[in-house]
Amino acid sequence: MSLLRLNITMSLDGYVAGPNQSLENPLGVGGMRLHEWALPLAAWRKPHGLEGGEVNASTPVVEGHLSNIGAVLMGRNMFGPHRGPWSDHPWDGWWGENPPFHTPVFVLTHYPRPPLAMRGGTTFHFVTEGIASALDQATSAAAGKDILLAGGAAVAQQYLAARAVGEVNLAVVPLFLRGGERLFDNLGATDLGLEQVRVIEAPGVTHLTYRLL
Repeated sequence: MSLLRLNITMSLDGYVAGPNQSLENPLGVGGMRLHEWALPLAAWRKPHGLEGGEVNASTPVVEGHLSNIGAVLMGRNMFGPHRGPWSDHPWDGWWGENPPFHTPVFVLTHYPRPPLAMRGGTTFHFVTEGIASALDQATSAAAGKDILLAGGAAVAQQYLAARAVGEVNLAVVPLFLRGGERLFDNLGATDLGLEQVRVIEAPGVTHLTYRLL
């Protein structure tokens, strides 16, 4: 059975993106600092088509996050910086011609768009029917493998509030962003019932894994 896994990096004050997200600052002002622990890793570089890199205590964590993934879910805000109806020459994502996912990716949006096939096995499917439909489509595409919930914050909050997430993997960095998108806002009265199952200390980051009860 497919497990919906949320993998996301968070600041000590709870933000997963900084303020004022834009084409120039896709993760908001200061947001790229959240991922400085991951960018040098060989385990992060390889899926992005880059050679070399470091190996440290984060390596098996990142490798585990990328293993057994059959589909990906994300919001339109993570897919690109533009809002409103798609243009005649729409945005094709941040990741170039060969995105690092190599699986079907289901993008939550209010505006329909035909599927976008990229190199390396990634096809973006644009879902306008809401989070339940996107999860159903991702589950079918995953064919028994797990589903990665890649973000951003608004989509993660919706799946958390619906108690659809089976596992939460937080990479917590010693950084205060003091503004932007907080992961655990807008959950209403939802009781997540989290059980901590793993803690790993690594250079510049602490990896926390929680299971929803």
